[in-house]
Amino acid sequence: MAWVLLLVAGALEVVWSIALKFSDGFTRLWPSVLTVVGVTASMVLLAQAAKSLPIGTAYGVWVGIGAVGAAVVGMAVLHEPVTAARIFFVCLLVVAVVGLEATSGDG
Repeated sequence: MAWVLLLVAGALEVVWSIALKFSDGFTRLWPSVLTVVGVTASMVLLAQAAKSLPIGTAYGVWVGIGAVGAAVVGMAVLHEPVTAARIFFVCLLVVAVVGLEATSGDG
């Protein structure tokens, strides 16, 4: 169950980071509300997952899901640059996240 909570927390990390982009520095109400609600829910779920997972693994996976998700959404939806280097480094993040999960001893 901790891994499910962690995956949802990571997905919410993507949601709030994209909402943050649309909040225009917290000058737009609904994107700002979504940012605050998303980050709060994401942290609560991370905290719950960290009760039974190693914190280094939980935090690393959470950040990795958020970073990869935000980068992919940025490139796919927000028309951010898609370069070979960016794709390579996103793939490295995925490898790191999978490596943390695989070596956590709690898979």
